[in-house]
Amino acid sequence: MSKLKVSALKDLTGAQGFMLAGGGITATTTLTVSNIVINGEIRGGSTYVVPPQGGNEGKALRSTGSGYVWSEISAGSGMRSMQVWTSNGTWTRPQEVTTIIVTVVGAGGGGSGECESGGAGGMSERVIDVTNTSSVSVTVGNPGGGTGYSGCGGNGNTSSFGSYCSASGGYGANCRTQHAGGIGGNGSGGNLNVYGGGGNGHGSYWSFGNHTAGASFIGGTQPSSHQQNNYAHRHQSHAAWGAGGNGAGYSNRGARGREGVVIVQEFFG
Repeated sequence: MSKLKVSALKDLTGAQGFMLAGGGITATTTLTVSNIVINGEIRGGSTYVVPPQGGNEGKALRSTGSGYVWSEISAGSGMRSMQVWTSNGTWTRPQEVTTIIVTVVGAGGGGSGECESGGAGGMSERVIDVTNTSSVSVTVGNPGGGTGYSGCGGNGNTSSFGSYCSASGGYGANCRTQHAGGIGGNGSGGNLNVYGGGGNGHGSYWSFGNHTAGASFIGGTQPSSHQQNNYAHRHQSHAAWGAGGNGAGYSNRGARGREGVVIVQEFFG
């Protein structure tokens, strides 16, 4: 006998077994096996079928609630990356990032002579769901310039992350009140909004280098010195983002403030 043609294989009761039709085999009850060796592709419409494995090396199988998909192993939860802007630009959402924490810091105000120094930029921090967001414009404030004694130091400019949150810049020395230090900027729109530090007011020969400008959320300002002409001005880039500009001794030129900054921390899940 070379062929055996049947439509079904059933047990002695005739209730359970296999149905054979159209080249397929259907079990009429639960099929239990100890090992399955598959030499081809697994296909079908069942929600229990594993999706094709080709091109998915290193990925993990994840349930969507109605089926299964391959996903990056690191995409379950936790921090993915960080981006930092010290000049204007655009944030673009990385694949599978759904939540970000944004920190914006405004620019610092400029210092003046006789120890009068600028205020720091404010800070705003916000947690944002970006599931349906593809990109956001980033604005980083420019600092206020330094000036000589009794002059108004330049005001720092605002930093922002789209319309989500922003932080204004610090005031320059002498700009709101003569011989007074600059007032710090403030944050808005965030879950946390903080003023920048204010700058020192008028000093004298006996101030012994006490020209300190306002510190920002990121850190402090330039170095100062007793009887070192334009010392802070000559080292004005040595300050944290958003810090105010230090004042100078006597009638020398104060330092400019420091640029603002925008920091985006990116999270999976």
